[in-house]
Amino acid sequence: MLFGHGDDHYNSQKEVKINFSSNVWHGADLRTLREHLNEQFYELTRYPEPDASSLKRLLARCYEVEEENIVVTNGSITAFYLLAQTWKGAKSAIAVPSFVEYEDACRLHGHEVSFFPTSCDLSGLSLEGQDFCWICNPNNPDGRLIRRAELLALIEANRQTVFIIDQAYVAFTTERLLEPSDVCNHPNLILIQSISKAHNIPGLRIGYLIASPDKVEQINRYIIPWSVNAIAVEAGKYILTHPEQYILPICEWQRETASLIDRLNELGNLEVLPTSVTFFLARLKKGTAADLKQYLWDRHGLLIRDASNFRSLDERYIRISAQTAAENRVLVDAVREWLSISP
Repeated sequence: MLFGHGDDHYNSQKEVKINFSSNVWHGADLRTLREHLNEQFYELTRYPEPDASSLKRLLARCYEVEEENIVVTNGSITAFYLLAQTWKGAKSAIAVPSFVEYEDACRLHGHEVSFFPTSCDLSGLSLEGQDFCWICNPNNPDGRLIRRAELLALIEANRQTVFIIDQAYVAFTTERLLEPSDVCNHPNLILIQSISKAHNIPGLRIGYLIASPDKVEQINRYIIPWSVNAIAVEAGKYILTHPEQYILPICEWQRETASLIDRLNELGNLEVLPTSVTFFLARLKKGTAADLKQYLWDRHGLLIRDASNFRSLDERYIRISAQTAAENRVLVDAVREWLSISP
């Protein structure tokens, strides 16, 4: 899916005043990072490291794993395609609704794909005959979260299946989820994480996967040299070595999210689904997601995510990522206005 994601401001010449469609931390202070990257400008005159090795070493130290456990990628999405390519023709079970690129990557590389609902009882989930199981946790688009103990129990009960767990939104919850060191005790686990989302730099595309050394060796056969650019490497290293500059106030953001959800539910004619993070799905009781998205963009310069292209969802679903309290009020007023005129 090349053009079906959120944050599609590039489709219009109209300015986006407030972006509710992109699941990134909107409040990151990027001034010191910008200064650092300005100083690194002439890194552009040299080829980057073929495998982002300096960032890989730093990630290994931060997470107390070996360099042989890590592959740095051009955004987490590249990791999905690398994995599907490495084990082309495999059988993959995918939890849905979820990020559509898991399915797209699998189908591109000839996987036999099946699906199970994210809401199912994992203790009763049968993965017999499945080579891979793809799960986003916390899940995109609905913010559903699987507890660490429940997920580890599933992984341990299905040792014949490799679990690809996308934790791109691990920073958007206070829950303890899987940790990079868990791959050391669970050879059938591959973790995927992102530096971009919690630091509001999705345009730099910085992701990584963590797996057993033998799996990393297989994946590295398909790595494109220089696939992570020099500025992205420098940004990742700076962020990891200056954690005090990037403390995400998750509790405050979650409170703003809860307040936004309450105010949207009070409007009537839409229902917000439960979430564990700072973005959520809402189901419209009248009108369509496409119409609401277009109205908010045209009349108010607000961008939301039309979630109708997620498998198992339909034209009634929108996804919203909470912003500041003042910006959230603007959205609520604009949605109220649309509901009052929508047939």
